[in-house]
Amino acid sequence: MSGFDPTGGVTSATGFRAMGVEAGVKYAKRLDVAVVASDRPCAAAGVFTTNLVCAAPVRFDRARLAQAPAAQCVAVNTGCANACTGPDGDAAAQAMARAAEEALGLPEGAALVASTGVIGAPLPVGRVTAGIARAAQALARGAAADETAARAIMTTDTRPKHGAVRCTIDGRAVTLGGMCKGAGMIEPKMATMLAFVTTDAAVDPAWLQAALKEAADESFNRVVVDGDESTNDTLLCLANGAAGNAPLCAAHPQAGVFLEALKALCRALAKAIVMDGEGVSKFVTVRVTGAETPHDAHLVARAIARSPLVKTSWFGRDPNWGRVLCAAGYSGAEVDPARVRVSYDGVCAYDRGRVADEATLAELSGRMGARAFEVGVELGLGEGEETLFTCDLTFDYVRINAEYTT
Repeated sequence: MSGFDPTGGVTSATGFRAMGVEAGVKYAKRLDVAVVASDRPCAAAGVFTTNLVCAAPVRFDRARLAQAPAAQCVAVNTGCANACTGPDGDAAAQAMARAAEEALGLPEGAALVASTGVIGAPLPVGRVTAGIARAAQALARGAAADETAARAIMTTDTRPKHGAVRCTIDGRAVTLGGMCKGAGMIEPKMATMLAFVTTDAAVDPAWLQAALKEAADESFNRVVVDGDESTNDTLLCLANGAAGNAPLCAAHPQAGVFLEALKALCRALAKAIVMDGEGVSKFVTVRVTGAETPHDAHLVARAIARSPLVKTSWFGRDPNWGRVLCAAGYSGAEVDPARVRVSYDGVCAYDRGRVADEATLAELSGRMGARAFEVGVELGLGEGEETLFTCDLTFDYVRINAEYTT
């Protein structure tokens, strides 16, 4: 398997094209509608938000994939989430799908959709569907198409996020490409986050769904920016089989090769979301070890990763181990402070009741000035482990979200 290639994208896999256009969904002169399409039918899988308040596109895709795990294109808009919009929102999602199918000459049922933006605003259906038609007519392959499509799904993102991973299956070259968006309202639990993966591998649809869920659990579900779970979180994967391998399933001897490539792609995209989080200045890996159970390790890691007090201390380069220990204590996991050790990049701040001296605290503060560092929490109770990827909480996060709809 090759490493992550940030110059790749959703058209890296054979048979896929894409394009992003300006449709005026919310702002003038901004890319805001994208279409990704395959030149042949695809096996399709999706993982979605677990938020009970979910957007119309999420409901639409869930229903369509439940009916048939297949698709040939995806139409996406930014500028409007089409969430909490009632029956009109459901009709708008249907209109987006039909616009893509008609523009590409595909049968009904071939399109999936996704939206992102402000909750509660009605989707400007005419502008979005016109944009879909223009994007469908301009579909292309290559770096420019990947970049343009990735830019067209951005909201508060500061840069597009896309890439590709390659592997060999049955002696044939297989490519997985992807793009995603997300900067705020990020704590996927499907999985505002959207991600799209394309591959030319032949894959059994049922196994593709299981593989995508496993990949999401080890990537997008392990990132936290601000602890808010979006109404629109969507991860879709289309596999068109153009590579010509024997269809991948649990019994295929190289199924694990594809799964690892899928995980690698999703991890790289998920980390890119954290690195571009709203106002983020630091990328923080939270690693919890020694928990009674893996579930306890997860609870502790997530409590630390989403704590505003912990995250602001990271921004201020304050090795405030007390906030870390406090978050662990209220996480719901079994925690004994007499057994816990807290470290920053391997330098201990708290060790089973003993605290770092002033010189060590100064060293820790210096380490926290780096763009990326690790917070380690050893609970001393068992073998459970968990790693999450998160970030600090800055003044700019407040500014961006205080002005989001105004």
